[in-house]
Amino acid sequence: MPRLKFGAFLAPHHPIGENPMLQLRRDIDLVAHMDKLGYDEFWCGEHHSSGWEMIASPELFLAAAAERTGRIKLGTGVVSLPYHHPFMVAQRMVQLDWQSGGRAIFGSGPGALASDAHTLGIDPMVLRDRQDEAIGIIRRLFKGERITYKGEWFNLNDAKLQLLPLQEDMPMAVASQISPSGFTLAGKYGIGVISVGSVSVEGLNALPQQWQFAEDAAAKHGQTVDRANWRVMLSWHIAETREKAREQARDGLMRHHNEYIVGTLQRPGLKPFTDPDEAVEKTAYQPNSAAVIGTPDDLVAKIKNVLEISGGFGTIVGFVHDWANPENTFRSWDMVARYVIPEINGWLAGLRTSREFVSENREYFDRAREAVMAKILDNEKATAALAKTKSAYLAASSSNLPDFDKIQAAKK
Repeated sequence: MPRLKFGAFLAPHHPIGENPMLQLRRDIDLVAHMDKLGYDEFWCGEHHSSGWEMIASPELFLAAAAERTGRIKLGTGVVSLPYHHPFMVAQRMVQLDWQSGGRAIFGSGPGALASDAHTLGIDPMVLRDRQDEAIGIIRRLFKGERITYKGEWFNLNDAKLQLLPLQEDMPMAVASQISPSGFTLAGKYGIGVISVGSVSVEGLNALPQQWQFAEDAAAKHGQTVDRANWRVMLSWHIAETREKAREQARDGLMRHHNEYIVGTLQRPGLKPFTDPDEAVEKTAYQPNSAAVIGTPDDLVAKIKNVLEISGGFGTIVGFVHDWANPENTFRSWDMVARYVIPEINGWLAGLRTSREFVSENREYFDRAREAVMAKILDNEKATAALAKTKSAYLAASSSNLPDFDKIQAAKK
């Protein structure tokens, strides 16, 4: 099975009440932490309203993160294309790619918050068409074309990037909720997709059909799509035990749901939780729950289930939230790196096989032990030294450790 990559998605969703400067610095600390832990990707979003999501420029944030990291890929998750002139977006992404040493991923979307579009005076009905139009132009710019273009909302006159991306082919992805538009765009241009709607039960169940949208669009436009470029998002908080995970996440989860998802965004059909225990139960412990609040084993089982439901994808992306305090949040990501990633990717299988082989094939190792015992018994001084040997852990790392009781018996 191809290796599954792991990443994180920072919207961000930070409760109002804390110093924004410290929140931003802690977010950058998280990127650096994940780089050290071996995560593959980190995504950062763009929002201009709602209070909880206060990063307005993912490129600025990721440029700062690039200075604190060395290998993790840095994705815009996402640039809301209808809010920007496409040429300027292309310019900023090129600069980010060079500043990061070729680690940029260009993620785009139509804009997630209706309040942002309202602020900018953009009719929500045109957002997705404008994203489509902008992607087509940006791809041509990345290829080095000189473009003259007259559109409804932007113009270009002999436009050509004076510096192309450092990467020969900068990875691109579009965000998708539950509607077919994101996957259709991915298929049209033969690029990747990040399923942000999979953090809900409805989004998880829609995954198989959504990929079909991408394949159908790719066939229509003479493109190909690869599941390796499909990213699926999940929410989790991981601790040593389910009890610890529940205790650490319960209050922050309830606040996030009640104050932001329900109180601010007013998502249709959702109601506030009555208490933190209900928040945990309904979020992570209902049949087909889309989130995991529990142990590494719980997350391993969930990821395997989502892989089976979807038919396979390339990267699992964890949604960054403040359900737990900063210390436990960082530890959660640490535990995923230590236990979940190697288990999912089969890195421990060879170690387990080796241990079982040594444990089960004793006849050879017993012969080696007998050889050591024989040498000890042939040497009077070595035999005398056994009187001072009290612990069987003297050379515990060796499978040739002699049986001291047998040697003492033989000496008598």
